[in-house]
Amino acid sequence: MTSPSLRIASRRSQLAMVQTNWVRQALQEAHPDLGISIEAMATQGDKILDVALAKIGDKGLFTKELEAQMLVNQADIAVHSLKDLPTNLPEGLMLGCITEREDPADALVVHERHRQLSLATLPAGAVVGTSSLRRLAQLRHHFPQLVFKDVRGNVITRLEKLDSGAYDCLILAAAGLERLGLADRIHERIDPSISLHAVGQGALGIECRQGDATVLGQIKVLEHLPTARRCLAERAFLRELEGGCQVPIGVNTRFEGEVLVLTGMVASLDGQRLIRDEARGDQTDPEAIGVALAQSLRAQGAGTILEEIFATVRPEA
Repeated sequence: MTSPSLRIASRRSQLAMVQTNWVRQALQEAHPDLGISIEAMATQGDKILDVALAKIGDKGLFTKELEAQMLVNQADIAVHSLKDLPTNLPEGLMLGCITEREDPADALVVHERHRQLSLATLPAGAVVGTSSLRRLAQLRHHFPQLVFKDVRGNVITRLEKLDSGAYDCLILAAAGLERLGLADRIHERIDPSISLHAVGQGALGIECRQGDATVLGQIKVLEHLPTARRCLAERAFLRELEGGCQVPIGVNTRFEGEVLVLTGMVASLDGQRLIRDEARGDQTDPEAIGVALAQSLRAQGAGTILEEIFATVRPEA
């Protein structure tokens, strides 16, 4: 009798492979008889490194190739940084599992010449590297005296650019640095009062085919319900705003007893306009909280800001 098997599709970047190998190990411990293989590949977002992410477009930038493998039955699941996974998935696929979240905060990483400084005390004109419009807009709002410069490449490549002196500091996800064993590079965890994090940041999303009960049963052992509820609220908020990964939309979620509290913001690219609010509700219906917050922000003018951004930041043909 043939042993059961599971094929995982993954990006081949160092961080993606660390995350995918963690999933494989956890699944192997839960299912000792399961044969698990990994197919690593480059995605469009990995290949195009000389164009700002916002100019490429955000629909499946880091996920499309992995999803194609599942749709043609060459893979059973795909492991994603949940923040990279679009809120609307291709027909036939579903988000099967959300793992326990690492720290979702944004982190400041500085060049050694600024070791004694904080984000708030960086000198005027200091060059901040980020490829995220969300981080860019919020930091421009709070620190208009700083200079912002796009930075692409994997985490290690970005750190090499920082250390070479091309930037004074970088803004990266704390979770990614921690997973790579680089937590010592975190100079400051940025408070959510300054920078709300990306939807799903710090969590892994495992995507699979709809209707594949066997695979769904195998991966559900990694589901972390509190994280899933927080992330489902965040993803519903983003989906309702019709936003993608490359728009200035930020979130933060927390529990107050049985109540889930979702904070969200939408900002203009120049940081001049920033709309922020929160919604709360029963944690067993997280998506309703996300929808309610999105509607509240729209009523306060978020829709107008997003329309202006979509008209300005158009993917290149």
